[in-house]
Amino acid sequence: MKAPRRAALAAGTAALAAAVLAGCAAGEDRPAASSPEPARASAPLPAGTKTPEGTLLVADFGSDTVTFVDPEKGPVDSVKVGTAPYGLTVGDDGRAWVATAEGVAVVDTEARERVDRIAYETETGPATTGEYRGGGMGIALAPDGEHVYVGVNVPDDKGVLEVIDTDKREVTDTVPVGRRPFDVDVSKDGGEVYATDHDSFDVTVVRAESLKPRRIEVAPYGTEGGLGSWLKPHYTAVRPSDGRLLLPFEGEKLVVLDPRTGEYEVEKMTANTHQHGVTVTDDGTLFAVGTGPIDPDTDEGPSLTVRTEDGKERVIPLEGPHEDVAVSADGRTAYVTGGFTRDGFWNGVSVVDVREGTVHRLAAGERPLGIAIL
Repeated sequence: MKAPRRAALAAGTAALAAAVLAGCAAGEDRPAASSPEPARASAPLPAGTKTPEGTLLVADFGSDTVTFVDPEKGPVDSVKVGTAPYGLTVGDDGRAWVATAEGVAVVDTEARERVDRIAYETETGPATTGEYRGGGMGIALAPDGEHVYVGVNVPDDKGVLEVIDTDKREVTDTVPVGRRPFDVDVSKDGGEVYATDHDSFDVTVVRAESLKPRRIEVAPYGTEGGLGSWLKPHYTAVRPSDGRLLLPFEGEKLVVLDPRTGEYEVEKMTANTHQHGVTVTDDGTLFAVGTGPIDPDTDEGPSLTVRTEDGKERVIPLEGPHEDVAVSADGRTAYVTGGFTRDGFWNGVSVVDVREGTVHRLAAGERPLGIAIL
């Protein structure tokens, strides 16, 4: 019964496309009025102090900084990186690569300082803020640490995957992908790169050696509604056991995509909420962020789905909008950012005890989106 309603909703939103240009827009960017304030920030780290292991790093989409967050107390420092930082990735050497509207910032996370910012080769217009701004969105680091791949949004046009040589700190190649590359992921062996293209209902598979792109449509609800549809891919996780791509849709469907064949299966999900950020742990457990309802009369509120590889799910309710998630190495704690790409957000992280299902809120920068655990 749910699929026809979703399809009708996709078609009905088509008339909004000219005004909003994408299905995840519902109004002006603003704090969520009903969300309580997070805990107060902790005292800043003294100058010269090395960043402790386990510190959270979040991209402040509502500012021009990344914020370092004590996972128990709150923010301890911030570093300017560029306008509206979105995604980030951290290498074994402690360098963070942050996709901003102006370029990819390189941050020494141990010393907490920006050491470079690499301009895009792609023309994206003036650096602006908000959900539809041009510039970097999804970003990922190759397993060998030699290349960073960043999905660059080009307003009103198809996106571009830019390849950065991490030693030279320069863009070496560009590859055409789909519209608004929300997420970028890399296969376990580094042989393929995956750009999840929100506004074109697809994943672009790029061979790392040849940089040849291949488009795979991912539209379990169909593409009716076009730019005005809500029912598009957002974020992707690469399953460790077999390299398949996991893309949740609406807390109802999990697309399990084989990037080699382009074929996918659809498994049932249970959260019944609009879903964005995902990550997967080494044992195959998927964590999917439920941002909240499309239709408040029939859909559920924000949540975190914890789904084992055999398909068993737990849905942990959250309060207020959320966007992305990172999980501790032992799998016991999930950190869910409150920035949200759509309207409504709050300046913090929900800290989720995965075993107990309990949640507490922590101050964490300004509209935090991308997150990593150092």
